[in-house]
Amino acid sequence: MSLEKELQTRSQSTCELCSAENELSPFEVVPSDGTVDQTVLICSTCKYQIKAPDQMDPNHWRCLNDSMWSAVPAVQVMAWRLLNMLSKEGWPADLLDMMYLDEKTLVWAKSGLDSNDEETVKHIDSNGVVLQAGDTVVLIKDLNVKGGGFTAKRGTAVRNISLVHDDPEHIQGKVNGQTIYILTKFVKK
Repeated sequence: MSLEKELQTRSQSTCELCSAENELSPFEVVPSDGTVDQTVLICSTCKYQIKAPDQMDPNHWRCLNDSMWSAVPAVQVMAWRLLNMLSKEGWPADLLDMMYLDEKTLVWAKSGLDSNDEETVKHIDSNGVVLQAGDTVVLIKDLNVKGGGFTAKRGTAVRNISLVHDDPEHIQGKVNGQTIYILTKFVKK
């Protein structure tokens, strides 16, 4: 029996993450040896959002509330990873608190995240702390805002920052209602 047929039988011809019935295809859960045990059957919507995390629609992933309870370890790993990626939304963190993975499955789930971390750019504040999107930082010196006509004062809190994905020295945040770019060396978490 082919891999895809085995996956369709196991999943009853539905996406193993969101239960959609159209445009299904196999997706290897890395690290993988390509077997049915390390592959999930997912729809094109799930596949697109997994491959383009900046295009993720958090509401689409509310389906993980059901799929995280799957008996299939590959589905559990995908649910755990996706909930971790979305944990800043609030509700995924609650699901993660309820979710249980056996030790072997948890090691597999974390190993996929570690390989992604090495590829991403790390934003580090003035004290060497790694910054994440959504963090609150404080300015450690007065900054003249070019084009803004004001000075952002030392001690100003910048909430819900965004990371500049291809530049580890810059973050983006709002000060006085204006979105500005800030050098990471001028902030602390």
